[in-house]
Amino acid sequence: MRNGIPHLGALQAFEATARLGSFSRAAEELSLTHSAIYRQVTGLEERLGVQLLTRVRRRVAVTDAGAEYAARVRHHLEQLEKDTFGLISRSGMGRSLHIAVLPTLATTWLLPRLPDFQRQHEDVVISLSVRTLPFQFKDHPFDAAIYHAAQIWPDTAGIKLFDERELLPVCIPELRDRAKASGRGIAGLVHLHMSSRPDAWRNWYKAQNKEYIPSISAGPRYELFTMTLAAVRAGLGVALVPRFLVQQEISDGVLVTPAEGMLKVPEAYFFSYPLVSERSEALASFETWLAQAAHSSKEFD
Repeated sequence: MRNGIPHLGALQAFEATARLGSFSRAAEELSLTHSAIYRQVTGLEERLGVQLLTRVRRRVAVTDAGAEYAARVRHHLEQLEKDTFGLISRSGMGRSLHIAVLPTLATTWLLPRLPDFQRQHEDVVISLSVRTLPFQFKDHPFDAAIYHAAQIWPDTAGIKLFDERELLPVCIPELRDRAKASGRGIAGLVHLHMSSRPDAWRNWYKAQNKEYIPSISAGPRYELFTMTLAAVRAGLGVALVPRFLVQQEISDGVLVTPAEGMLKVPEAYFFSYPLVSERSEALASFETWLAQAAHSSKEFD
């Protein structure tokens, strides 16, 4: 310990163990052995004179003091990561950007187009991390974010990529045919829900002047559109999804709409970065490329 500051390795071992709830999982994440992680955390507790974790057989629980300390350590580790990215981006080693993204938009829209950016800017490294909820840039190691919102985040600058426009019900053809044969229509199908949009189905039924019966709410819930679409393709039910995510599969007949009507969505997808930081050349290039990619996307013609 130097000037009261514990060894960085011990702090990393403790933060990973507290976050993952397991010495073994922390060891796997940090590419160390179980015993090495255990020794680091135990040594940290001995130096601090504070119990950070409780150990019951193979289970690890964080004490109140440990939870508070872990949150502070996590914040500083993330800041250190951000500072490191910044140093690399300003050095002759190349330029780096760390972008927070929505997982489904990243896998279905951004990543398939990213090779075009890399061809134009071979010296810029784009790293992506998933964030599904709003956050403060000062608390996270990101240069910018791509997110879904009603407007651009406060204290940021950037661009609107595109409007989401609408959600529509989709399922596999077999389920549509089953709904028709039952005489109950879409109401007879299992409804799949998004945790982040709990009222979507209720609002869709209201928009179509249809009755929203209680059994509709009993369907499974998923955190991501990626999961929801996988469930739809597996035939687990019908879901409301943005048209641009499924337009090609509808055109190919892989997915169908079992009922007429859509739900208008006022929100859009944005790209922005904090105003407190000077926009780097790499960030400016990425913003320009994103605007061009969004403008030329066939999904929004």
